[in-house]
Amino acid sequence: MKRLLTTGFFAMIIAGMTSCSVQKQNTATSVNLPDKKEVLEVAERANHYFMNKWPDAGKEIVGKKVWPSNLWTRAVYYEGLMALYKIHPKKEYYDYALDWSQKHNWDMMRGTFTRNADNQACGQTYLDLYEIDGKKHPERIKYVKMSMDSMIASGKSDDWWWIDALQMGMPIFTKLGRITGDKKYFDKNYEMYAFTKYKHGGNGLYNPKDKLWWRDKSFVPPYKEPNGEDCYWSRGNGWVIAALARTLQDTPKSDPHYQEYLQDYKDLLSALVPIQREDGFWNVSLHDPTNFGGKEMTGTALFVYGMAYGINNNLIDKKTYLPVLTKAWTAIVKDSVQPNGFLGWVQGTGKEPKDGQPLSVNKEPDFEDYGLGCLLLAASEVYQLK
Repeated sequence: MKRLLTTGFFAMIIAGMTSCSVQKQNTATSVNLPDKKEVLEVAERANHYFMNKWPDAGKEIVGKKVWPSNLWTRAVYYEGLMALYKIHPKKEYYDYALDWSQKHNWDMMRGTFTRNADNQACGQTYLDLYEIDGKKHPERIKYVKMSMDSMIASGKSDDWWWIDALQMGMPIFTKLGRITGDKKYFDKNYEMYAFTKYKHGGNGLYNPKDKLWWRDKSFVPPYKEPNGEDCYWSRGNGWVIAALARTLQDTPKSDPHYQEYLQDYKDLLSALVPIQREDGFWNVSLHDPTNFGGKEMTGTALFVYGMAYGINNNLIDKKTYLPVLTKAWTAIVKDSVQPNGFLGWVQGTGKEPKDGQPLSVNKEPDFEDYGLGCLLLAASEVYQLK
């Protein structure tokens, strides 16, 4: 009974916060947009720190084991670099991405016919480079297409059993669909997305009640956080936001599932507004601030990316979300991005709030690259705000 009362009381507080927060935002007459020059300076500072640290784009990453540099963490970085290149097309960014892709022969990590979305994530950058150069280099798309075609031919749809996979895999299908004009890529993308949303973990990894996602079947009820709430991991939900934003970018509005993507995207963003921390960040555990509560950059940056993308493309209400994202972006710039470009408050790799803890402003995570990718994605959209 005590737990039920505590949880109910927590829900009442959240509801009150929602009402007050949205009311304040809707009555705000103006919000100062982040200065474009400052946004670009922050992105370049963080990126230069990383590029100087990793001058050889093909160098293996040595940690508890040795990883090839086209693993998912580095792939997310290059997604961010491509986004930065689009708003600030410096040749050194293009060259860095091209060198990385060539050193991996434009292939997936673990080979062309891997089914793991983490291993396929590098294909997003290969496709970007294919388009940047006017589709003149078929070798850049060859293995990505073969990999996705093999997924379609298999008839299987249950490969995305963890929500991070949505961000790693969905944009590849939709980019291929747009580039080739072949509907099969959009169809397969939804088929796999729907399996994750409605079937994995028994009834799917999406909770329509809270409008948030469980990371995988390990975290669906009866699993609870220490305060009795469901476990919604910040970065995991950030991956979903990024996946949906990038999917909406490439999926035609005439697609039969476009509206479902859009609604899921809007619903998830709406769930974030009342639970933003006072300092602008989001906790690693979205419904339990007592479980390693504190600043965390990666989930926050992905939420900023999703909100800024929605405003820039007229998908969400600017009055509601601009104050939220500017507060979060300001917090990242003030507290996370250091004078030398190092990013603090980055949770290391893992799957739940306790992983990589405790965080600090000067703690180096096990992989630095994906955190920077999240920042660059956010910066690329914040830069375009009007």
